[in-house]
Amino acid sequence: MIAGLASKKNLINKSGIRNLKSKIKFYLCYFTKIKNMVYKFRVILDAEEDIFRDIAILAEDTLEDFHNAIFNSFGFDGMEVASFYTCDDTWNQEDEIPMFDAGDVPGEQKTMSDYQLSDLLDKQNTKIIYVYDFINMWTFLVELAAVEEQIAGNFYPETNFSHGEMPDEAMEKNFEADMHDDIYGEFEDDLDEDDLDMFSGDDSFEEYGTEENW
Repeated sequence: MIAGLASKKNLINKSGIRNLKSKIKFYLCYFTKIKNMVYKFRVILDAEEDIFRDIAILAEDTLEDFHNAIFNSFGFDGMEVASFYTCDDTWNQEDEIPMFDAGDVPGEQKTMSDYQLSDLLDKQNTKIIYVYDFINMWTFLVELAAVEEQIAGNFYPETNFSHGEMPDEAMEKNFEADMHDDIYGEFEDDLDEDDLDMFSGDDSFEEYGTEENW
């Protein structure tokens, strides 16, 4: 009887080890796949005209890498302060992710370099707000359009498509609250349905002839 119990215990242990190995293999495959994925974004300037850039970047790249890609794509010199803001599906601003740690306790506040894109954005969470230069308040609506496998030989990040010329000045915005408290509320009404739902279907890509770029 004792021998039988020992044998049963060994079977249970072996089964547990196999299950653990399977789970480890699954998570390794999952994270390796995510690591090799490319995020394709449309970055839309908050303006009266249609001005946007389509940017492809690795899912494992940081928000700081994405910040660099955005200001380069729109022709800024990168000398001004910028922040990302998480938001909900209707572009209501939530938490700020700054370039630098300005908190009272050093290291307490997470910055752009602390987040990989895949930490915040996926097929279910596709939207984020980007503000460049808090004097002029260049504001961009950023939406994840596709998640695809990395193409061998391609260099990322890259700008796949560019539409519209940057205006000389940012659109004027009137704020009732501090700009860090609600950077989006006051100009929400300036955007139409096409601006807010650029990726609800394929029509927006067809209109600008960008399907082949994705």
